[in-house]
Amino acid sequence: MPQDNSTSKVSRWDQHGREHVVRVQRTGVQRTIKCDTCGWRKGAQFLPWLKAEEHLAEAHQATVDPAATRQPSR
Repeated sequence: MPQDNSTSKVSRWDQHGREHVVRVQRTGVQRTIKCDTCGWRKGAQFLPWLKAEEHLAEAHQATVDPAATRQPSR
């Protein structure tokens, strides 16, 4: 059976305008989340993106979603 490997990321900005990124890596049914800023890492079977957002908010006070601040193009 082939392995399904993929990586996505959750990024948030802190109050100083710095970007913090947590990557979610999927290998089959296993998911690992890892913070690019501090090296924190955790296995997460359920809701890895929510756990990534929680880490960014608690550890780095990074709560501003860059996707929410973009203006739609005309």
